[in-house]
Amino acid sequence: MIRLAPEPGGRRESGRIRRLRQMLRDLGKRVPVSQRFRDGLEHAAMSTVAALAAYLPTQALGLREGFWAAITAISVVQSEFGATRTTARDQFVGAAIGGVIGVAVVLVTGQTLLSYALSAGLSVLCAWLFNVASAARLAGITATIILLVPHPGTSAQHMMLSRVTEVSWGVTVAIAIVWLVARLDRRTRP
Repeated sequence: MIRLAPEPGGRRESGRIRRLRQMLRDLGKRVPVSQRFRDGLEHAAMSTVAALAAYLPTQALGLREGFWAAITAISVVQSEFGATRTTARDQFVGAAIGGVIGVAVVLVTGQTLLSYALSAGLSVLCAWLFNVASAARLAGITATIILLVPHPGTSAQHMMLSRVTEVSWGVTVAIAIVWLVARLDRRTRP
């Protein structure tokens, strides 16, 4: 949750932002079904192409759990390039923070339920401290994957490197696909 700074005069902007969000939702409901279908179809195509492009080469790249690259690509793809870049940054930073903290906690305390709780909490807190609160939940998710998903025969360090690499690959593919679609849109639209 992002806490907004008080306005001059001491009021919070959250009420205004809530009303603006509601107005945007109301406007979105007024968009004709045919336009929503076209927009949804374009987004579905970008997401699918990004997921496939992220997943297919993972074995050749030495990534054992390529599904994380596909999941990341789908979660990063947005209909606008600027939003995609922001989401991509959050994915990468969240994975890096959660990965580093997860490994550090495992190395210091071992892999226990208490270690998991500590890792998840510290990951979220660190994202806030590094002023990337929007990456906090992803940091906690990465710590969860490192500490709770079984990886027999794999060290926590290897798991962290693998996870961050898979996320980075998914982020890169998603950005490339959305950038390419944005370029093609600019050339084909008047």
